[in-house]
Amino acid sequence: MPFGLKAKVEWAVKNLKIIPYVQYVQMLCRRFRTIKLRHTPRIQNELADALATIASMIKHPDTDYIDYLDIELKEHPVHFSHVEAEPDGLPWYFDIKKYLESGTYPEDATSNQKNSIRRMGFNFFLSGEILYRRTPDLGLLRCVDAVEAAKLIEQIHI
Repeated sequence: MPFGLKAKVEWAVKNLKIIPYVQYVQMLCRRFRTIKLRHTPRIQNELADALATIASMIKHPDTDYIDYLDIELKEHPVHFSHVEAEPDGLPWYFDIKKYLESGTYPEDATSNQKNSIRRMGFNFFLSGEILYRRTPDLGLLRCVDAVEAAKLIEQIHI
């Protein structure tokens, strides 16, 4: 719904922790002649979902502190990214796959980490031993570890 500078906009805030964010957005709104708000369904807003997952895993000692995020937008979609080997030798998706297979979490997982694994699990699909990630258009991307990723990239660039 578009509105101009003269339009009155009321903000309802249920969580007091986000008041600084709302105030910052209100300040930014004053810089524009017209603003259009559009609801994006959660399934189509993976970036916000990923940021929420990351935020739930980080505890900052100063609860009033807000880190500004620099988000780089790519001109073209990225269908793969650099995959590094994990220090423990397990693939990056090991905890998600284990959760989908048996419903168990890592032994030392905190409550927030368990919630994150469970939430991320909704975006993954296990077919036998192969783990796939669901895309917003209901496509499936195969999850690979660092060794397999290197082999695939080598095959593609030959």
